[in-house]
Amino acid sequence: MKHLIILGDGMADWHVPALGGKTLLQHADTPAMDWLASHGRSGMLTTVPDGFHPGSEVANSSILGYDQHIVYEGRGPLEAAAIGVDLAADDLALRCNFVCIEGDVIKNHSCGRLDTEEAAPLIDYLNEQLASDPKYGGRIRFYTGVQYRHLLVIRGGNKHLRCTPPHDIPLQPWRHHQTEAAIAEAQGTASLLRDLVKRSQELLPLHIINKERARKGKDMASSIWPWGGGYRPQMQPLSQRFPQICRGAVITAVDLIRGIGRYAGLDVINVEGATGLPDTNYEGKAAAAIECFRRGYDFVYLHVEAPDEAGHDGSVPLKLRTIEDIDHRLIRPILDAFGLTHNHTTGCPPLAIALLPDHPTPCEHRTHTAEPVPFCIYRPGTEPDSVQVFDEDACQHGSLGHLAGDEFIKLFLS
Repeated sequence: MKHLIILGDGMADWHVPALGGKTLLQHADTPAMDWLASHGRSGMLTTVPDGFHPGSEVANSSILGYDQHIVYEGRGPLEAAAIGVDLAADDLALRCNFVCIEGDVIKNHSCGRLDTEEAAPLIDYLNEQLASDPKYGGRIRFYTGVQYRHLLVIRGGNKHLRCTPPHDIPLQPWRHHQTEAAIAEAQGTASLLRDLVKRSQELLPLHIINKERARKGKDMASSIWPWGGGYRPQMQPLSQRFPQICRGAVITAVDLIRGIGRYAGLDVINVEGATGLPDTNYEGKAAAAIECFRRGYDFVYLHVEAPDEAGHDGSVPLKLRTIEDIDHRLIRPILDAFGLTHNHTTGCPPLAIALLPDHPTPCEHRTHTAEPVPFCIYRPGTEPDSVQVFDEDACQHGSLGHLAGDEFIKLFLS
């Protein structure tokens, strides 16, 4: 039996008055998702343990069965693994956004969809101006990631900080959310980070790329915003925990998920045109997953970021479109390739499929919440339950009940 997890990042939502009180999953046209629900078994899953921030790093690694009390180190080290930065034992790795600040507020967390081709020279510029500055003693280094998502490494940094993710505070005064020390020993690191933010705000608007963006009426990458810091995590590969996984892969456009995949012992499969945005290559991701199974992979974690980005934008129409794109352009081709919807022989091995979000990203709220998410599991030969559609309300009545911790991954792989 092969196993596929399809993860629609932030796909769950609240009931929206403008949609007649429906959630986006209820309102969207999702025949492929509904097929999985009506032919499988459903339930609800808590992906964010009590006491943890509802970040994608927590939710996705929890879905894979990792105990956050043991492995959690923040986003930074996961981003480092994704882009091939080998961390020393005392390296503090932080996710480092480029953000757009206008006046006293964070206008947005993504600089209006900054391209990697624009971001890379800005990272080089920061290294020239800041990493080489004797003031910082050669302790800091910036690394280029994807689009607005990058990495800052501080040698000897203290991880005990209070950092606010920038996507949690759109249109809020940025000074109210600067990095603070959580313990006395971290005060030096917190002060260093505040100084780097200040210096970046002085330097970045002077760069030709930002001047050109401003001339075209685009949002500038006017500041860095470090957050999600930690040290190298200790994660046991999935293959050592689950003998069903001899060879696994992760398909994503997001460095964070690539990093989780690498620490989990999964091969990272890159797809041309996969962007992590609503314009991503859905068909290419579906084809990559199908090809993985044809090449002998036992397990694929297929992650799509698009609905999360639409939720952060607060756009109901855009998020509806991303949900329907996942259904029509990604799930449907996979079901067809394995002959599931037409019940015909394809020569493909039997495939179990799990479908779920990692967390809600309600358009009204514009950031993540820790509420349980709906999930369904289709397994050939298993008697389905009474759930006929895939959404937040229907799955509450599924036969699999309410799961938490590693219960989901154990059930799926059993």
